[in-house]
Amino acid sequence: MPASCFTYGSLMCEDIMTHVAGVALDSSQATLAGHARHPVRGEHYPAIVPRAGARVEGRLYFAVDAAAFARLDAFEGDLYLRSTVDVCLPDGRVVAAQAYLLRPAHTGLLEPGEWDFAAFLADGKTRFQKRYLGFSRL
Repeated sequence: MPASCFTYGSLMCEDIMTHVAGVALDSSQATLAGHARHPVRGEHYPAIVPRAGARVEGRLYFAVDAAAFARLDAFEGDLYLRSTVDVCLPDGRVVAAQAYLLRPAHTGLLEPGEWDFAAFLADGKTRFQKRYLGFSRL
């Protein structure tokens, strides 16, 4: 059964999400409360972890099917655990979605501060695409 997927890093870029998921998906801005987003040491992408009072702005993709989630699971790898979260849409509706949270065993990889999406678009996206979009497991 298709589900929604909340993204908060490189997958907020619709072209990257389409490549990884293998299909173009409708999407909307969304906010995840109770979580914080941090850079991952040595990488261009972030991770999110639960944190009271924090919030993460991201993109929610709708009607993600099992085949697309299988590709996303392979892309995200063992660093992340797919979990169900509640996100808020711009119109105030709260919907359940799948999101990839950093596994607790890997929190030592997080850098302090907020991951910067604008900096990713300006400086890191091209390098990210060269490094990861040829990913052999997709």
